[in-house]
Amino acid sequence: MRLVSIVMPAFNAETTIETGLKALVAQDPSIAREIIVVDDGSTDRTAAIAASAPGVRVISQPNGGPSMARNRGASEARGDVIVFIDSDCEAASDWLPQMLAPLSDPAVSGVKGAYRTRQRALPARFVQLEYEDKYDRMARRSHIDFVDTYSAAFRRDAFLASGGYSTEFSTPSAEDVDLSYRMHRAGVRMVFRPQAIVFHQHPDHLGSYLRKKYRFAFWRVLAVKRNPHKILSDSHTPQLMKVQALAAPLIPAVAVLWPLVPQAGAIAASMAAAFLLSTIPFTIKALRKDLVAGIASPILLYLRGLAQGAGLIAGATRVLTSSRLRSAGPAAVLPGSPDRSIR
Repeated sequence: MRLVSIVMPAFNAETTIETGLKALVAQDPSIAREIIVVDDGSTDRTAAIAASAPGVRVISQPNGGPSMARNRGASEARGDVIVFIDSDCEAASDWLPQMLAPLSDPAVSGVKGAYRTRQRALPARFVQLEYEDKYDRMARRSHIDFVDTYSAAFRRDAFLASGGYSTEFSTPSAEDVDLSYRMHRAGVRMVFRPQAIVFHQHPDHLGSYLRKKYRFAFWRVLAVKRNPHKILSDSHTPQLMKVQALAAPLIPAVAVLWPLVPQAGAIAASMAAAFLLSTIPFTIKALRKDLVAGIASPILLYLRGLAQGAGLIAGATRVLTSSRLRSAGPAAVLPGSPDRSIR
C-alpha cells in the first residue's frame, strides 16, 4: 500500500471541519497519505479553513450534493486506497491504521468504521445506542454489505469499478446504502472494524432526529428499488426495526376507525401491545448502558417508527409516481430539477 487518499466532502461546515482536519493531520505519520477536501459550493468559510490546514488539498465545485463531491475527490485521488470521512466527524487518534488493518487481507476491499459521541443530550445518546445495536449485529458477521460514508475505506480500483456514489441521492441519505449493495452484489468483500472510531455530533433535539429518520427512510426506498434483492434482509438493519416502521403508522390509522368500527379499538390496542413487546430486546440492551435512555426507549422507538413509516410511504409514492410519469412518454417531467429526479 503506497499511498492512502482521505476524501472529505464539505458543505458549509465551518463549525466542524477544523476539528476534523486536525484529527486527520495528527494520524500516524508513518502512513503515506493525502487529504482531499471537496468544497461542495459552500457559502461560508469552509474552503478557507480547509486550505489553511497543513497538507490539505482543496477542490472546489458548484454545489452538487455529497455523492458528487465524494466521486470528485475519488477521481482526483492518487492513492491505492480511498478513505472517506464526513466533515462533521473527528477521527480517533488511531483511526487510520485501524481502517487500513483489514486491507492487509487481499480478499478484503471495503472497511466500515464506527461512531462514538461525547454528547449528553438524550436524543443523541439514544442515537448512539441505535448505532451500537446495529454494530452488535454486524460484529457477528465475517463480512457485511453496508459501509457508511462517515468512516469508509475502499480499494480504489473496486470503488471506481462500482461507479461510485449515485448522484440520484442529492442529499445525505442512502447513497452509501446503494453503493454498498451494488458492491456486495458484485462480489466485493467488505468488513466491519469497530476499533476504527470517529466521534460525531448526533441529532440532539427530538425534532431533528425524527426529520433525519424520515429523510433516510424516504431515500431508502430508492436504494431498495435499485437493489431489490436486499428488501428482506441486510447486515445493517435489525429486522424488528423494519417491522416497527411498518407497524407504527398502522396503530393510529386503525384507532381512528373506532367510532365507525367497534372492533377497531381492540385491534389498535392489540397492535400497540405487540409493538411494545417488540421494543423489549432493544430496551433491555439500552438499560444496561444508559438507564434514562433505556427507560425512554419504547416511546422513542415508537416515534422513530412513525417517522420512518411516513418516510417509506412518501418515498414509495414518489418512486411509483415518477415511474408512471416516465411511462407516459419523454414529455413527462417530475417537478423540480430534472437531473435529480428518481430514475
